[in-house]
Amino acid sequence: MVSRIASSSAALPIAHAGLRITIVLNWVFGAAIVALLVVMPNERWIMTTFKLSPSAEADRLILGLRAIAITILASVPLYYVVLKRLLAIVETVRAGDPFVAANARRLQAIAWALLALQILGLVIGATAKALSSPAHPIRLDSGVSIGGWLAVLLIFVLARVFAEATCMREDLEGTV
Repeated sequence: MVSRIASSSAALPIAHAGLRITIVLNWVFGAAIVALLVVMPNERWIMTTFKLSPSAEADRLILGLRAIAITILASVPLYYVVLKRLLAIVETVRAGDPFVAANARRLQAIAWALLALQILGLVIGATAKALSSPAHPIRLDSGVSIGGWLAVLLIFVLARVFAEATCMREDLEGTV
């Protein structure tokens, strides 16, 4: 019954294709951040963009913006962990066998990656707040996300549910 439902769901092929595209876009985004760090943001460019004159504040702002870019770059492999494991879970659902131990481990890895992403968001928000001044305000929406933290908890619980379902299924198969 599960495989018939899974094979008839239009959402699964869309999710599969969407995840594959998002994985590629994630790496493109990472390459763009690297390009920005290496090619574009020389001090003159940043100073012109923020209308800064050479000063200690300008040096602090440039260093801080580079730190934010590096922190954002650290999110790329974390998103890869989430996307790749989610793609593998979608594949097991398409095959009609989602309650396997591998999916419980995948969900656990996703939860840890999402937790790390939430922490990175806090670091980025704190860095932006520390850099911001009345003359040069920096506004980044990357701080506390209640929905993000709830998602982390939800995925940890869901990983446990999958682990229990796998054990129950193995017990049931052993008695039949």
